Amino acid sequence: MKKNYTSAFKAKLVLELLKGEKALSQLASEHKVHPNLLPNWRDLALADFASLFDKKNLTADLQSAHELEVEELFSQIGRLTTQVNWLKKKSGLNPDAR
Repeated sequence: MKKNYTSAFKAKLVLELLKGEKALSQLASEHKVHPNLLPNWRDLALADFASLFDKKNLTADLQSAHELEVEELFSQIGRLTTQVNWLKKKSGLNPDAR
């Protein structure tokens, strides 16, 4: 069975590994993690390290994600409003039709 580790757990272990106070095998045994995972996580963290300081891309990504979510929610509101109006009309519960 494959274990799933949280990103906070991975970050904690990578930080400990980068400090160099403990050996890789010691960290792996203390936290019950396979020793091959730690170098992989370290390499991923170091590869994306520069993007942590790139605020311009981060805010642009968040803005575009927010706009997509808003657009999706407005389309869902439109569909639901149409469905409610149709159901009111067919059920005879529409107070505006009286």
